[in-house]
Amino acid sequence: MPAFEYKQAEEIKEAFKRHQVRYLFIGKSGAILLGFPDTTQDAGLFVDRSVDNGRALVAALRELGFDPSDNQASEIERGKDFVQLRHGPFDLDLVFARDGSDGLKMPGIVMSTSKTFPFAILMTL
Repeated sequence: MPAFEYKQAEEIKEAFKRHQVRYLFIGKSGAILLGFPDTTQDAGLFVDRSVDNGRALVAALRELGFDPSDNQASEIERGKDFVQLRHGPFDLDLVFARDGSDGLKMPGIVMSTSKTFPFAILMTL
């Protein structure tokens, strides 16, 4: 699998915007978007856990060229803690906000938006 690239982040951002998906870039993908010189094989996203957001996420992923199985789509819609997608234009790790949290606003999460992308620094999970 080729390395995750800035162009793919742009594609994620645009598709997620069209589908109104609530998310933040995390991990190395977030660091790369902030200009740190490194590479990663996948993108990491911290996703708001709600059925509506999950459904929007599945639609956006399909638009991007991912083909989640019925089981994966169900896991995404219900906000399973961690979902890895390995059959798409790039590898993608989805981490969902914990139940009982205020969406993406949680203790241990430092949220920010660069000029272009929403991202988070996860202090604790």
